[in-house]
Amino acid sequence: MLVSLSIRDVVLIERLDLPLGPGLTALTGETGAGKSILLDSLGLALGERAEAGLVRQGAAQASVTATFAPPKGHPAFDRLAEHGIAAEGEIVLRRVLAADGRSKAFVNDEAVGVGFLRRLGSLLVEIEGQFAQTGLADEATHAGLLDAFGGLAPLRATVAGAHASWRAARAALTDAEAAVAAARSEEAFLRHAVEELRALAPEEGEEERLDEERRRLQQSERAAESYAEALAALTRQRGVASALREAARALERLPRPNEGTEAPLAAIGRAQDAVAEAETLLERLLAESGPDPAALDRTEERLFALRAMARKHHTTVADLPALARSLAERLAELEAGEERIAALVAAVEVARTNYRSAAAALSAARAEAARRLDRAVAKELGPLRLEKARFLTELAPLPEESHGPGGAETVRFLVAMNPGLPPAPLARTASGGELARLMLALKVVLAAGAPTPTLVFDEVDSGVGGATAAAVGERLARLAATRQVLVVTHSPQVAAKAACHWRVEKRAGRSGTVTLVTPLDAAARREEIARMLAGERVTDAARAAAESLLAAG
Repeated sequence: MLVSLSIRDVVLIERLDLPLGPGLTALTGETGAGKSILLDSLGLALGERAEAGLVRQGAAQASVTATFAPPKGHPAFDRLAEHGIAAEGEIVLRRVLAADGRSKAFVNDEAVGVGFLRRLGSLLVEIEGQFAQTGLADEATHAGLLDAFGGLAPLRATVAGAHASWRAARAALTDAEAAVAAARSEEAFLRHAVEELRALAPEEGEEERLDEERRRLQQSERAAESYAEALAALTRQRGVASALREAARALERLPRPNEGTEAPLAAIGRAQDAVAEAETLLERLLAESGPDPAALDRTEERLFALRAMARKHHTTVADLPALARSLAERLAELEAGEERIAALVAAVEVARTNYRSAAAALSAARAEAARRLDRAVAKELGPLRLEKARFLTELAPLPEESHGPGGAETVRFLVAMNPGLPPAPLARTASGGELARLMLALKVVLAAGAPTPTLVFDEVDSGVGGATAAAVGERLARLAATRQVLVVTHSPQVAAKAACHWRVEKRAGRSGTVTLVTPLDAAARREEIARMLAGERVTDAARAAAESLLAAG
């Protein structure tokens, strides 16, 4: 509910702090005292349009702060959480309006846009008056109100779930069709690339293995060249072996005995044996590690082919196997696309059928709830001097492309104020006072389903008196049993039903005329209601009548 309203420098209000409680609160005062300023101020805090004319003359800015204490789990807390604003029990809406017409909005001292403030305010307060354009006059709320009246929340949830499934199935079909269309546009490329990669058959880790094999073969080739060169150095003409043989023959030609040649001949013999052993070892190494140019060529050809393919597809050799699988899957998707699309088309049709079945059940339940609502509102119209009016809940089927989570039809509350006239939207058919009373009748009937904790009625009793005014007051009191109700009234019968009574009046102050709001005790309240009954000259009879009204209230 609205806990307090603080107003600074709005038109004739210089400074006002208005504490508010539960139940029915009446605001009374003479015409022109400034009751409308209070509603304009509240509207400012709720995000309504700001005009520079609201700033009190001579002031730099106006400000209004409205503090609310919604019940636990109220939708306003979810709206704040979505916006990242913390709230622990109280929600404070504040609007500051500069003299040049610019305004700023705050929620719990955090700056917000005026649009967000308006949406949040609509969850906390509903203003119904002679010229209401929101609240029940807003046709966007009618379906939810009818469903709440009829207890149709489970059916509505089923419809919303079925619609979500239908939408998801359609999205999957759209995505699949787009994927197949994209694949079909590159079908030639896919087939060529898949065939090319299939022929190449890249393997995981193949580049590393080939690179290692290539280095091994290159090293083997270099080693074989060194072995051959060393062997040639030992065996070619005038090589080491030839030189050793010639040296031995020269020594052996000396006459014997020749003891001086024995040692050199022995050394030469050992050298010849070593050279022979070296030749044998080199020949063996050359035989074992001889170059294999064909193997090296094959290895390099494979490695270069893999790298060329990777460059062609702007990837790495290591990613070629994954690319081959991906392209093959895309090609397979293309080839199996029609079959998959056919399955998705069937799934969409199943989801559509489920939604239509759920929506039809909701539509039937709404039709029954609409009949009950029309009868219930009709019972309220007579006592409110609207006996000639006819209220009608219209269910208008929507084309399938407009079906949504809320069902397959629009819901509108219509009224014909006089016999013979066709029903029309609420705000366009009734006069100011009639519209306010019509809204009251609807509010009484729809009270259980409306989530707004605070209701404001602006001169709902306009143009009526006596028994009709008493009926208005009685219905306002019934509403106030379950929520906070504020009423701006000129009717003593309505004011007498209030649990709290405030008088709005204008007084001359040091800075000019100002509007004051004063809480009334029992005696002052009797005097105010007597004034409302008698006019300027309050009589004892008027006081007695006021006492009677208060006692009945």
